[in-house]
Amino acid sequence: MKTLLSTYEKLNLRNRVVMAPMTRSRATKDHAPTDIMATYYAQRAKAGLIITEGTSPSANGVGYSRIPGIYTDEQAKAWETVANEVHKKGGKIFMQLMHTGRLAHPDNMPKDSRILAPSPIAPPETKMYVDDKGMVAIPIPQEMTLEDINQEIGTFVSSAKRAIEAGFDGVELHGANGYLIESFISPHTNKRKDFYGGSIENRLRLPLAIVKKVAEAVGPDKVGLRISPNGTLGDMKPFEGQMETYSHFIEKLNELNIAYIHLLDLESFGQTAVPPEIRTMVRNKFQGTLILSGGYDQYSGEEALKNNEGDLIAYGRPFIANPDLIERWKNDIPLANANGDLFYTPGPEGYIDYLGS
Repeated sequence: MKTLLSTYEKLNLRNRVVMAPMTRSRATKDHAPTDIMATYYAQRAKAGLIITEGTSPSANGVGYSRIPGIYTDEQAKAWETVANEVHKKGGKIFMQLMHTGRLAHPDNMPKDSRILAPSPIAPPETKMYVDDKGMVAIPIPQEMTLEDINQEIGTFVSSAKRAIEAGFDGVELHGANGYLIESFISPHTNKRKDFYGGSIENRLRLPLAIVKKVAEAVGPDKVGLRISPNGTLGDMKPFEGQMETYSHFIEKLNELNIAYIHLLDLESFGQTAVPPEIRTMVRNKFQGTLILSGGYDQYSGEEALKNNEGDLIAYGRPFIANPDLIERWKNDIPLANANGDLFYTPGPEGYIDYLGS
């Protein structure tokens, strides 16, 4: 594991292992981070880079039960503890900003918030968990007005500023999994007739505006973007012109000089894979750091790095039951198995009580 555990000077990381963002639903019902969340991330601070669970930049973007937000000063204040605890352990941490868009249920959201999307299309086969109700159908979202679009772009900017002020080293914008940013990219979910829909340039207008304005607000070296071309989560579908769309996207991202792209391949989750030609295009065209994510173990991650397929490898589930994952790999200690029944339950059990913490 010489490459995987080696330093990465471009982002000043002590190894090339990234803790992937994972929803764990341990925030309060008011979407504020909790003390056990600070413990959880600090336990895993030996990762080269931690990317937090998806954190909503807007009350309109809180689609799931007990996921955190950073759209209020009070939430930002609570996040300070998380950043501080990770930094005390010598770690580095980016906050993932995730606006769920059309993948939401009003019972999971604050009062007076709205489910927003580029077009009023609900995911017909997708249900969402609501505390005390179980799995329920997702309602039809409201089509965003130009005022809505400008407002939600602004929430990404203000939340990114809050994250940096709270001590985070940067932010990752979630442009995958069918959430707001990706729902504008895909012609299956974006049926708009104005200059935010139709052509490739129009469908990329909102994603690029968010990246650009966040980069201007906090610095491009503190901004990453997660994408999952060809993914089918959140009722997404492969679409004609994917290569052209993402190639144009990468060209424009290069102009913005952001820190990294986080390329998520969902094949290991039973979804469609990123086409090899798109994976190669992203690697060859993007001028910044490339993080690869999707079912890697330490051996396949090492091989991917040696083959120059990416610069960093992100791991999710291995970190759940192995807060000391880096030490285990260094010393060839077998990995513990996580209890899947406790992935999204409230409280410390199955969260901060694994051995090695």
